[in-house]
Amino acid sequence: MKLLSQLNKSLHVHDLRRFQEMWPKDWTLRFISLILAVGLWYFVGGDDTVDKNVLVPLEVINLPRDLVISNQFKREIEVTISGPRSQVLKIEKGDITRQVDLAQAVPGTMVIKNETHLISVPRGVKVLRTQPDSIIFSMDKLVQKQLAVKPITKGNLAPHHVLQAVKMKPETISITGPQAVLAQLGALQTQTIDLSGMNQSTQLQIPLDLNPALLDLIGETSVTADLVIVEETVEKHISGLPIELSGQVGARQITPSTVTVTALLPRSLVRENKDLQSLFKVTAIDNGEAGQMTVKVAPKENPLNLIQIVKVEPLVVTYSEEKPKSPPLPKLDEKTRKE
Repeated sequence: MKLLSQLNKSLHVHDLRRFQEMWPKDWTLRFISLILAVGLWYFVGGDDTVDKNVLVPLEVINLPRDLVISNQFKREIEVTISGPRSQVLKIEKGDITRQVDLAQAVPGTMVIKNETHLISVPRGVKVLRTQPDSIIFSMDKLVQKQLAVKPITKGNLAPHHVLQAVKMKPETISITGPQAVLAQLGALQTQTIDLSGMNQSTQLQIPLDLNPALLDLIGETSVTADLVIVEETVEKHISGLPIELSGQVGARQITPSTVTVTALLPRSLVRENKDLQSLFKVTAIDNGEAGQMTVKVAPKENPLNLIQIVKVEPLVVTYSEEKPKSPPLPKLDEKTRKE
């Protein structure tokens, strides 16, 4: 038994020495090299190849100043790329662009092919396909046009009121854009202004009614509309208006001494004023012709120009100079008369 134990111990020592002789002395360096090789293979050589679809924005460069792209086109294309997983998965939208050089563009239609080699990608990554495979550009001359702003209205005002005017600010707008688009336009229209029930002048901010082509050119645009709303007028004949002399002439006898005025008056003013003569001032002005004077009629108060003079009869009156009266002779007493 003791002999067997010594024999096993002898064999174990022998095997250990033999193993040490077989193991190289620089085993540590070789072990580190093996780990590095495995890691390099995993991260580079052993990385899986994957495909990925990314959206690539179009970048238009060198467009001539006198030209404009007049059609709607896709601002980005779909690109399928392939490469190592670690690289491909890092690529996001915007990391790759598709430049379109239009330096040689002329008016008309241009078809630009989306060839794979024209899309720049990181080293080790390939472009497999693009969608769409081409882009269509409609090139047009760039022109400037002045367009009037036209108000569009609907609805009925309050009873006995009328829309006297609509003043737009600005009255015209200058637009720069494709000749084909602007040639079809005669004016710019506002969105519909609802007048229902309005009874006084007002100012509104109104957006323009723009089609998609114009919306791309100038964006959302509003204008100012000044609505001049006045009360409905009635025609009245006012007779017997006395004529006054202007302060620059002397004493004169005027013939006739009154005139008749035809005027347009707001309904409410007619209802409120029973004495319509009090609304006007009539003046006779020397016109330089002997024996004649011109009649001028004006409303005494008319801040909103609601009163309109239609006719004055007569427009010219005659006059005669009044002689100054002699002072009365003094009365003589009885004694003086006798003498």
